[in-house]
Amino acid sequence: MSTGVSTSTDKIIVDRSRSHRNKAVSKAVRATRERLQSSTKGNQVFDRDMLGMHVTSVLQGASVVPLFVVLVTAVGLYLDSDPQFLAWALLMLSVHALNVFVSRRANRKEISATEVQVWRRRLMAAQLLVGVGWAAFALQSCNGCSGDTYYFYKGAVLLLAVSITAMSSFMLRLGMLIGFLPTVATLVGIAVFSRSALDIGMAAMCAVAVVFFHYIGDRLYRSNLTLMSYQSEKDDLIAELEVAKSMSDEARRRAEEANLAKSRFLASMSHELRTPLNAILGFSEVMSSEVLGPLNNPTYKEYSGDIHRSGQHLLNLINEILDLSRIEAGRYDLAEEALSLLEIAEDCIGMVQLRARGKSITIRQQFEPELPLVWADEKSMRQVLLNLLSNAVKFTPQGGEVTVKVGWTAGGGQYVAIKDNGPGIPEEEIPVVLSAFGQGSIAIKSAEQGTGLGLPIVQAILAKHDGQFILRSKLREGTEAIAILPATRVLQSVPAVADAPAVERRRKSFA
Repeated sequence: MSTGVSTSTDKIIVDRSRSHRNKAVSKAVRATRERLQSSTKGNQVFDRDMLGMHVTSVLQGASVVPLFVVLVTAVGLYLDSDPQFLAWALLMLSVHALNVFVSRRANRKEISATEVQVWRRRLMAAQLLVGVGWAAFALQSCNGCSGDTYYFYKGAVLLLAVSITAMSSFMLRLGMLIGFLPTVATLVGIAVFSRSALDIGMAAMCAVAVVFFHYIGDRLYRSNLTLMSYQSEKDDLIAELEVAKSMSDEARRRAEEANLAKSRFLASMSHELRTPLNAILGFSEVMSSEVLGPLNNPTYKEYSGDIHRSGQHLLNLINEILDLSRIEAGRYDLAEEALSLLEIAEDCIGMVQLRARGKSITIRQQFEPELPLVWADEKSMRQVLLNLLSNAVKFTPQGGEVTVKVGWTAGGGQYVAIKDNGPGIPEEEIPVVLSAFGQGSIAIKSAEQGTGLGLPIVQAILAKHDGQFILRSKLREGTEAIAILPATRVLQSVPAVADAPAVERRRKSFA
């Protein structure tokens, strides 16, 4: 019967309930993609930003124009005391105040995308009024001036006015060109009616200056537009990276929680899994040994033996899985005490000796004499050595040899090295066999396969002891597994090197 829930939901990694955290970032990413993929809008998406920069420029330079007008008026009154200069100054300050007022209103208001063109026209109209003020200046004449002095004065003032306007309004596209259109038109009209060479030259000079500064302003406008586009793309890429990082963090968190829940579940299932298996093992052993009486059918005895061996194999696998799960769940506690690595090594060799003799494997011992005790968990260290010895015997061929060494390390710790002359492990497969459930190609082809948890458990146990595990192997030459306990675990100082030359050689080999 269907449960009504799609199995695909199990594959959802990111917690959708937390999506509100990334709404702003996701919205920015979508807006960026739409902008970058749209070829019809072009750079119009930055019009609001450009208007804002123009308004800021006008407000920051609001005091420049009045000072310039006062200076121009003062020089004009010096050349000719005609009050027309005062009237022009009043007109110019008024239109400038109107321009600043419009800019200040635009600065205070949050301009929406639909209002951009409206405010652009308002700012353009204010700029045009400023141009009308300069056109009024171009209409003035100087009756008391002699020679070409007034033409020089007027030309210098208009050129400075064009440059000041260009610097403050290049963010408003076509603003400077439209603003000085009345001035140029006035100068052209004066030149047409007077037909004076000086008036014609004045009109031509002002027109060329307006065109030139318009070109420079347009280039600056486009440069700023490009910089804003790059900045926007950078910000949006950062936003997209933030979304990806958030999703990755959430996926990692959920994976870690799932892994921890798995480890805790398996660690807590130790009693529930082992109890029925122990019952199966006990009853099958009673049946195979015929404790309660002979079995009439010999096949039943064979079956009970198969049940016992299979149950024992399953129990060993479960024990390995539970051990690794407890370690991952942080529930693997060490019962530390003073113990001898030599004695543990000898006991473990005795436990695998029968199996080694069945394959005609010779186990050689090279033990450093009188090693001091170490502070460690005896059960864990027995498990380490049994795992390594079992692997060595398992993969060593008939008539092979296994060498067990126990001695000092170069750093003052103690080591146990188990070396066989089996088929070895390819160098590129060593990280695989050291990972959980990892098996090399030799192990996969072997008739005796396990879970692939033996070496990871060895690594984890040694790490709990602040130790180290080293695996060295060469294909068709054999494998050497080295379990190292640090000097802090040794309960006695390292013996003098001068008294034991052989110790120095072993230290160098494990340096």
